[in-house]
Amino acid sequence: MTVQPADGFSLAAEFPDPSHDQWQSLVEGVLRRSGKDVTGPAAEEALSTALGDGLTVRPLYTSADTSADPGLPGFAPFTRGSRATGNTTDGWDVRQRHALTDPVRLNEAVLGDLENGVTSLWLAVGGPGGVPVSGLARALEGVYLDLAPVVLDAGADPGPAVRELLGLYEARGIAKESARGSLGVDPLGQAARAGTEPEWESAVHWARLCSQEYPGLRALAVDALPYHEAGGSAAEELGLSLATGVACLRALTAAGLSVEGACAQLEFRYAATADQFLTIAKLRAARRLWARVAEVCGAPGAGAQRQHAVTSSVMMTRRDPWVNMLRTTLACLGAGVGGAESVTVLPFDHALGLPDAFARRIARNTSTILMEESHLARVTDPAGGSWYVERLTDELAAAAWAFFQEVERAGGQAAALGSGMVQERLAATWAARSRDLARRKEPVTGVSEFPALDERSVEREPVPDAPSGGGLPRVRRDEAFEALRARSDAHLAATGARPKVFLAALGPAAVHTARASFAANLFLSGGIRPVHDPVSVDASTAAAAFTASGARIACLCSSDTLYAEQADAVASALRTAGAEQIFLAGRPGEYTGADVHVFAGCDVVAVLSSELDRMGVA
Repeated sequence: MTVQPADGFSLAAEFPDPSHDQWQSLVEGVLRRSGKDVTGPAAEEALSTALGDGLTVRPLYTSADTSADPGLPGFAPFTRGSRATGNTTDGWDVRQRHALTDPVRLNEAVLGDLENGVTSLWLAVGGPGGVPVSGLARALEGVYLDLAPVVLDAGADPGPAVRELLGLYEARGIAKESARGSLGVDPLGQAARAGTEPEWESAVHWARLCSQEYPGLRALAVDALPYHEAGGSAAEELGLSLATGVACLRALTAAGLSVEGACAQLEFRYAATADQFLTIAKLRAARRLWARVAEVCGAPGAGAQRQHAVTSSVMMTRRDPWVNMLRTTLACLGAGVGGAESVTVLPFDHALGLPDAFARRIARNTSTILMEESHLARVTDPAGGSWYVERLTDELAAAAWAFFQEVERAGGQAAALGSGMVQERLAATWAARSRDLARRKEPVTGVSEFPALDERSVEREPVPDAPSGGGLPRVRRDEAFEALRARSDAHLAATGARPKVFLAALGPAAVHTARASFAANLFLSGGIRPVHDPVSVDASTAAAAFTASGARIACLCSSDTLYAEQADAVASALRTAGAEQIFLAGRPGEYTGADVHVFAGCDVVAVLSSELDRMGVA
């Protein structure tokens, strides 16, 4: 509604819409003042952010950034949601994951979750990290199985767990049409994780049984998490999920199911990350792409993809794990806004071991707050119509479809896994991302940026080791810096002190603070404690201050002007006092007294790893 003043004129009448050229001219002026003399499209490109998969986030989107018609919620191509009402009726399904081996403990955790907001259960059954199949009945004691959907994660041999669950339904008098959830049978996902051949016989058997007798159960999971957790990009995750879904359709239709019946047996599982817009676009693109697959298969009405989003384990950190609460909140927001029907928020201590009751409570309450207090579920596809989101959805869908076609040309998902194509592609993607992580171009708060060296560690009961195999690896964003911090911890345990670096700050605080803070943050990320006392030194005081610090290395911190005037003399004084290595915060210049330069964009992991090696920190 336009607000009208008393005389009837619009308040916006005197403010004409600026043109894109006018905005670009203002951008050029701002960049010029920051030292970048660029004009025209180059000015806009300077403010753009590169994502993976060749995608770029531009600083400004307008109505000129049109996209394909996303349709209406609940109708093909289902970009805006698989259901017309979205999650507006009851919110999304809050699905808590449990991986406890003791049935009694698992039962206590399950009942506590269901009493406090969880609406479905995702249970690890069998194997080293799951409840024994024989203990499933005890674990689900007191659970109303006709009200609480159960999703199984039973590994490579799901048959015993499936039979046990179906037996429980029968023993407790649950009508077959009242059973809800998913059997979680995942031949290709298990093959990807273990490096084995997919086993289709049991998958087809359970899919046919569910199709004929259990209308509320889906037999198969199309799990894209193995590819995300191996370092894959968003487009690779989508492309491989499509290839997996197509492989499932081929197997099920060959066994006699219709395309519609086969599609009804699939639940797709995707990772949700702290990049909420990319998560939103990924889920929207996934529905659109699967609708296209169903259309090509002759069943356009069957393309409403059922989605289960899980907050990313790749983004979870072991150091400063409390920050994971913020990461999972953003991921949950993206999953809910993106239209996932079920959302699993991993507890903040997931990377440390088995979560405790507090962590599980925070995880389930994350969804509750976003739905009940932030009202995110009250609007279907709230991001729809955003020029940015619509364009990102389009571009991501195009990149994912191209990769899907590449996998299909290689013979399909199983063949691409067997040939090593998938592994090579994901490894290359992770290697490129690892370089950005090492250079802190992708910062990790609490790990590579703003680490707390003296934080109290959070201890958790360890998760049983999974059997090693030849499948896809599991990666984490923090792994390179975690290795550095572990070396520092070991040195502290062995010697009673961490390795130190003396910050030799030149000139007044206003001149050196920025680079001193940068250097302190950089060294802390590798477990090297900075000593910045006194606040400033010069050639006459540096030697005594360095000796008092107890450090073996030093880092010069100041402006380029003072480096040119004082760096060589101060470096010489530090060497005389016994400094084994001298760093300088800034790019190489005319000053030559430093051994190593550290600057924004340098390979922090390589620099710190080399220094710990040189210092004998194992």
